Amino acid sequence: MIDVDDTRAKRNVAVLVLAQAILGAQLPMIFVVGGLAGGQLASNVCLATLPISFIVFGSMTTAPWISPLMQRNGRRFGFFLGAFAGACGAAVSAYGLYTSSFITLLAGSYLTGIYMSAQGFYRFAATDTASEAFRPKAISYVMAGGLLSAIVGPQLNKLVQDAYVVPFLGTYIAIIALNLVGMLLFLWLDLPKGSRTEPETASTTGRSRMELIRDPRILVAVICAMVSYALMNLVMTSTPLAVVGCGFTTDNANDIVSAHVLAMFAPSFFTGHLIARFGVERIVSLGLVILALAGGVALSGVELTNFYLALILLGLGWNFGFIGATTMLAGAHKPEERGNVQGMNDMIVFGMVTVASLASGGLMNCSGGSPVEGWNAVNMAMVPFLVLAGGSLIWLVRQPKMAV
Repeated sequence: MIDVDDTRAKRNVAVLVLAQAILGAQLPMIFVVGGLAGGQLASNVCLATLPISFIVFGSMTTAPWISPLMQRNGRRFGFFLGAFAGACGAAVSAYGLYTSSFITLLAGSYLTGIYMSAQGFYRFAATDTASEAFRPKAISYVMAGGLLSAIVGPQLNKLVQDAYVVPFLGTYIAIIALNLVGMLLFLWLDLPKGSRTEPETASTTGRSRMELIRDPRILVAVICAMVSYALMNLVMTSTPLAVVGCGFTTDNANDIVSAHVLAMFAPSFFTGHLIARFGVERIVSLGLVILALAGGVALSGVELTNFYLALILLGLGWNFGFIGATTMLAGAHKPEERGNVQGMNDMIVFGMVTVASLASGGLMNCSGGSPVEGWNAVNMAMVPFLVLAGGSLIWLVRQPKMAV
């Protein structure tokens, strides 16, 4: 049995919180300008959000190989690789803007997706040296690091997005610097190679991916994580386009995204405590209800207040739904199954997020005659996925009764 030292776990959590704050600032910056930059360069307005879709697609295709890579070579190696890819992606995207090349912008976006995938494993790294009691809190604290990124990212973007004649070029140049500075934090991580994992032998290889996904608890955790993240991405991706399309400014879009990201991460200070007290199923259910409320507020009008309230609720619902699902998943597998489970989970989650971001631009720009009609279509699209996640949770809760 592995002796888990929570003192070391708390040190690792502190490093990961800072990494989430500094490196994570690039994502809200890109989510504000990605669709707007894409709209300027794309030959078809329906493809405006394709740069964001390529980021998520890059994350999806990276997850299956970066998780086993981390299991073999350590988390720190994978996190360095992710930050380096983020810097390269921003550099290529900046060149795409400078040369007015949509294809080059997409290539840079894909590389940024490698960073996004690596960042997704910060929450899992927080559990590698944590005791079972500290695990949900560790995940929550790391996610809370996004609070600073929610402030730093959009506010920095206001300063740099118009710094050059080429619109948004300054955003990507600033992101290069964030990655190069932020990667130095990983030198202080104390996560040994193969942390929390026994050497693979015939008796410790664990279940196959097909066996894992047939486990009811793993299946429901993946579904709820997938729906929570995909719906958040679906709505957030279209938000800058909707805000500007409804007559507001890019600075308004930055502020709304900032409020959204704050709502995504602020509850993380107590989400772990709520999970420990009320149970993970109840917290995930609450997250799904709040996501539904976000859609309702968005459909009720397109005033600035509606955008703010809808995006704040969207962030809060994501927090409870996604952190709850991550906690559920972390407790549903053996240590030797970690690489398979986490890689499979993020591949499925970000696969659906890719679809959501692709659909977001099409729904927003091509499903109606006005930005209001497009925005309504985006929010109506949430309904079937909320039904799927809610139904899966009810099914999981009923499992013990059905087994009797």
